[in-house]
Amino acid sequence: MSGSSNPDDEPLAPDEVDAAFAELVDSRHLLLAVSGGPDSLALLIAVAGWLNRAGAGPHVSVATVDHGLRVESAAEADTVARISAGFGLPHQTLPWHGEKPARGIQEAARAARYRLLADHAAAIGADCIVTAHHSDDQAETVLMRLAAGSGIAGLAAMRPRVAAAPGLHLARPFLAFPKARLGATVAAAGLAAVDDPSNRDPAYARGRLRSPGARAAAQALGLTPGRLARLAARAARADEALAVMAQAEAARLVRPLGEGSEMVELSPETFDLPEELMLRVLERAIAEAAGGATRRTAPLRLERLEALAASLRRARGAGAALRATLAGTLVTLDAAGRVRIGPESPRRRGRRALEKPSASG
Repeated sequence: MSGSSNPDDEPLAPDEVDAAFAELVDSRHLLLAVSGGPDSLALLIAVAGWLNRAGAGPHVSVATVDHGLRVESAAEADTVARISAGFGLPHQTLPWHGEKPARGIQEAARAARYRLLADHAAAIGADCIVTAHHSDDQAETVLMRLAAGSGIAGLAAMRPRVAAAPGLHLARPFLAFPKARLGATVAAAGLAAVDDPSNRDPAYARGRLRSPGARAAAQALGLTPGRLARLAARAARADEALAVMAQAEAARLVRPLGEGSEMVELSPETFDLPEELMLRVLERAIAEAAGGATRRTAPLRLERLEALAASLRRARGAGAALRATLAGTLVTLDAAGRVRIGPESPRRRGRRALEKPSASG
């Protein structure tokens, strides 16, 4: 420890690092996502120390995604490669080739980053991608989800470990630590981190949240990173409980229509469930009819699911029929109140992510 009077300015201690990485011990091969910024550089330093103390552990590789959006990015990737070599870890730069969009560049860059990391993980046999997201990132994510009116799952924000693809997980072992401690870890190691000015650019939502004025306003309202991170943890706990309940209800209420058929039928009892559980059962039925999450092109947006559920309730109460499309499926309600969900026809699939539910006369 550095002896700082503020514990949030202290470098990460070895025992804290070992505890944070405890769930990664059983991984076969870790791929560290390291940009060269203070957060990811702290991850690289911490993992190297963890491996030295353990004497054995997973194989570890390092990758830097070069988005090609700044002239300095190639040199920064080279710097990460040199630091990785100094720790005895293999490194690969992953360039983002192709035309960059004029709008939504941060979202596109994020999608490209995770796609490139997942592809590289598959190529080298890594079973876990590790990022350096921290509690300040978590707090920002919660605020952004609050602003978007997210539900429980959205407010849970980033999870410490999630499935990213078949045979591949994404781990965020630093979610309990503030950003300042990661920067202190880099400084204590005598290394200089990359400064990416786009992280503070007010043109982007996260950049605006990171401005001194926004931080001061949030603090004045009691929206501290610690409290927001605690909200995320509690929302995650509730979301996990609801997911277990929804799985049990879906097993009881969603019935496949014939062997080999992708069409399913919802029991009328689905509409007697509490609204949140009804939505989750409906979502699972849609996923099953669409062939599972692996065939989805985008996450199912909560407001669209809510709109569909409301239309089904209204039509069912009026004894009317309804046809609607959502997430590549066709949802039908007949006059007898039976709800059936199946794949949308190939001719129509992909034309629209969602058509507004409409009665079918």
